[in-house]
Amino acid sequence: MVTFDELMAAARNLSNLTLAHEIAVNANFCIKHEDHPQNSLAGTVKQIVHKAFWDHLESELNEDPPEYEHAIKLFEEIKEILLSFLAPGANRIQNQICEVLDTDLIRQQAEHNAVDIHGLANYIINTMGKLCAPIRDNDIKQLKATENIVELLRQIFHVLDLMKMDVANYTIQSLRPYLRRNLVDYERTKFQEILEETPSALDLTTEWIKESIEDELSSISNESSSSPGAHHSSKSSISPTLVLNNGYLKLLQWDYHKTIPETLITDEVRLQELREKLNQLKIIACVCLITNNMVGAATVNVPDFANQLKRVSVPLLEGMSKKTFDLKEALNAIGVQICIKVNESLTERDLPTLNAEMQNNLVGQIASIVEENNPVSSLIDKRIQLFMKSLLALPSFRKCMPTLPGGLSVIQPEMELVGSQFASIVEFNKQVYGPFYANILKKLLFPEAAIGKAEVEAPSN
Repeated sequence: MVTFDELMAAARNLSNLTLAHEIAVNANFCIKHEDHPQNSLAGTVKQIVHKAFWDHLESELNEDPPEYEHAIKLFEEIKEILLSFLAPGANRIQNQICEVLDTDLIRQQAEHNAVDIHGLANYIINTMGKLCAPIRDNDIKQLKATENIVELLRQIFHVLDLMKMDVANYTIQSLRPYLRRNLVDYERTKFQEILEETPSALDLTTEWIKESIEDELSSISNESSSSPGAHHSSKSSISPTLVLNNGYLKLLQWDYHKTIPETLITDEVRLQELREKLNQLKIIACVCLITNNMVGAATVNVPDFANQLKRVSVPLLEGMSKKTFDLKEALNAIGVQICIKVNESLTERDLPTLNAEMQNNLVGQIASIVEENNPVSSLIDKRIQLFMKSLLALPSFRKCMPTLPGGLSVIQPEMELVGSQFASIVEFNKQVYGPFYANILKKLLFPEAAIGKAEVEAPSN
């Protein structure tokens, strides 16, 4: 049983691990300021609550004499935010902020109706101007042009929120080189802590590796059927590296509605994007192969015709990962556009264009790509998997790429880019989780050795 505290500790470790991984591997990662849509429930509630607060503040400041208590609390909060922006050792400006925004002094002034609220606001704006990033200079100018004190305070808090975001993003940029240097050890240590708090944290990973082993065993059918002991002998002869690599390849066809193995959670979004990109590239390669087989003779002398087909296909396949996307309809549209392209090319060379029957046949063949067990789709899929498998088998994918199988030349630049991104994810994942994978593989591939070790260790325990 896992206690609630242990579960929360594991969740915090996973959150920290995920955040550190994202900062290190995603150069574009940053914190963005996003408001709720105004027509959403959350946006409506926020708008109502904020309006009520600022309306109440305005009514207090319009009283005779003015009531400053809520305004003083805002100044106190602003003071704490400004102090949080200061670097260590900035004693002079720290003392100045504490002196000017001394809430005890402001309360005494309020008792005698002597608070210079506009003067305090101007000091805050000038201090913000000294501390903010250059990108906020225009926001500071707009603050200086705002005369209504309540609106001014509201906008001050808005700009302070933006400045807090800027500070967070600067911190992220500063941390990134350090995290990249130490990320392997950090992630491995954090995951070990998660494993100690939740012993089941490798269950899905174990199942993933087990399925990969079973896939390998099914491909050695002659050994597994020859004798009762053959299954074990074939199991012990399987390469652990091959098992892992085949497991990684399955992620490119993974159903991401299912939970991904625990050791790959930090890269789930990237892996899903690569799978979607490969699906699109597969369709493009299928379209080009079908077109070449059916009308290749008519376009053989047209330079760069394959790339023209790709340029026709890509826009019509945008968003194909969405549930609402109709692939059959998109393929029909691609077929029609390709017929137009082919006929234009034939007309330019004073050659007879495709007749209606040939056009219908071409459009139909392209539309059939979506059908299950389509031979062209199956062929291209196998060749893409072969390329990826060859890529993972290389000692260093950064030095050279494997030879691209036939039929994929039209998507070569994209395949090499996707392949290098995938190989980078796999390489780093192995560095971090290699020891965990080794233990799992040892138990699954060499169970007698694991049992023998446990029996030897049992008396000493």
